Amino acid sequence: MNDYLKEGGPWWQRGAIYQVYLRSFKDSQGNGIGDFPGMVSKLDYLAWLGVGAVWISPFYPSPMVDFGYDVADYFDVDPVFGTLEDFDELLRRAHDLSLRVILDFVPSHTSNQHPWFMESRSSHASAKHDWYIWRDPRRSGGHPNNWLSNFGGSAWTWDDQVSRYYMHSFLPEQPDLNWRNPEVRGAMLEVLRFWLDRGVDGFRIDAIVALMKDAQFRDDPPNPNYVPGKGHPRDSLLHHHSQNHPDVHAVLRNFRSVLDEYQDKINLGEVSYRLSLDDLVAYYGKDGGLDLPMNFKLITLPWEAVAVREFVDRYEQALPSFAWPNYVLGNHDQSRVASRTGSAQARVAALLLLTMRGTPIIYYGEELGMLDADIPTHMLQDPYGIRVPGQGRDPVRSPMQWNAEAHAGFSEVEPWLPVAANYQTVNVVTQHDEATSMLNLYRQLLKYRKESQALTMGSYRSLEGAPEDCFVYFREFENRRLVIALNFSAKGKVLRMEDQASGRLVLSTHLDREELVDLRSLHLRGHEACVVEL
Repeated sequence: MNDYLKEGGPWWQRGAIYQVYLRSFKDSQGNGIGDFPGMVSKLDYLAWLGVGAVWISPFYPSPMVDFGYDVADYFDVDPVFGTLEDFDELLRRAHDLSLRVILDFVPSHTSNQHPWFMESRSSHASAKHDWYIWRDPRRSGGHPNNWLSNFGGSAWTWDDQVSRYYMHSFLPEQPDLNWRNPEVRGAMLEVLRFWLDRGVDGFRIDAIVALMKDAQFRDDPPNPNYVPGKGHPRDSLLHHHSQNHPDVHAVLRNFRSVLDEYQDKINLGEVSYRLSLDDLVAYYGKDGGLDLPMNFKLITLPWEAVAVREFVDRYEQALPSFAWPNYVLGNHDQSRVASRTGSAQARVAALLLLTMRGTPIIYYGEELGMLDADIPTHMLQDPYGIRVPGQGRDPVRSPMQWNAEAHAGFSEVEPWLPVAANYQTVNVVTQHDEATSMLNLYRQLLKYRKESQALTMGSYRSLEGAPEDCFVYFREFENRRLVIALNFSAKGKVLRMEDQASGRLVLSTHLDREELVDLRSLHLRGHEACVVEL
């Protein structure tokens, strides 16, 4: 292992995490779908890039109604991605390259094709009937309560076979497990042990807020601020009883207890985008919470200096003393950062992500500035997007752009989703050879971050009185001090720090200057961010 992984805190506090959406990363079988052997062939690239860990999207056997988030078997690999032996080879090769491997764990629901659910719906008397959430109709008829699915419509679907409703927080093909059943808990903890015994380094836990619900199944109250026709229909309710139940923290302690049976394992978790800061940081737990409750606020905030700075300051203040922060710019469910901010500001976002205190999480292709792909209606794959027009996630899941050859070097055949139109210029091979490319910006930032104790371990403090449209902050560790200055506008700005004489500008998002600078009058070009060593 690299020395930086051994010193100064857990490995996950020191290295960046890189999310691989396996289906779209690299096809080795010639079927247009990414797989484990394809990913193995690109591990050298990830090591060269400088990330510390890879988080892999679900690869378990699945009907693929939600592309793997509908699990039919937690103990195997879907043939479209390879075999268990292929996974073991990926794990071995990754560890040889000092890359940790994090799996996506989907505990809140299974596929309706999972043997557990098939048995559950076979009869009221089935030993597994209570493994899922079944309810009779209201006395007046109809759904047991007013809970809504994240993917639209009621969270309840009628099953003729047992003449009861079952609950699903997502698609009807994804029935929710009953986590109040001790047998379910025991079975799912064995899933964790199965993969930990194979050598994985931790888990990203999916849809944590959906794990526990109100035991009395009370209706969710109406949202007084909801305006019909504006926003998602699910916003018509406040989901006080159907998600984010306090009892979820006991489940997380169960997860943590299993991880503690092993060494140096991480659990990060997908929490709601809409949680308050207090609710978000409550998912840390000194007695067994998450190591990293995923912080999505950089995705949902307006991309403005004031909004970003105010959030970061509040987040830092809200964190418990033992907690470690993290930041996410994008993932497989949200519009890509370069599409949200523009390509020029995506470079500023990259410098922000990789110089903040905490663990950065990178979505594949962000290091190239990949954009949301334009997917024609007849080529849509995401069932959610097909059912709810405009809500589809296909544009952010287009194939990784490796080179300028056919299908961007992802596959030798037509991929499962179209490649983005700009792949001939926005790709790994082209940007590798461009000194000022986005790819080389990421690589230099990741390298500098590893080498700088001020970035990996240092404190954070924002600067009062920064120029308009600028966010400026200090990172400090012992006698090492950095100033990070980000210009969120297209206009040039001048940073004036009267109490600082000079420093060395060591990194600019333009990758065209390293020089001594006067901090009493530091000029930032439009869309420029930089790191200055004091």
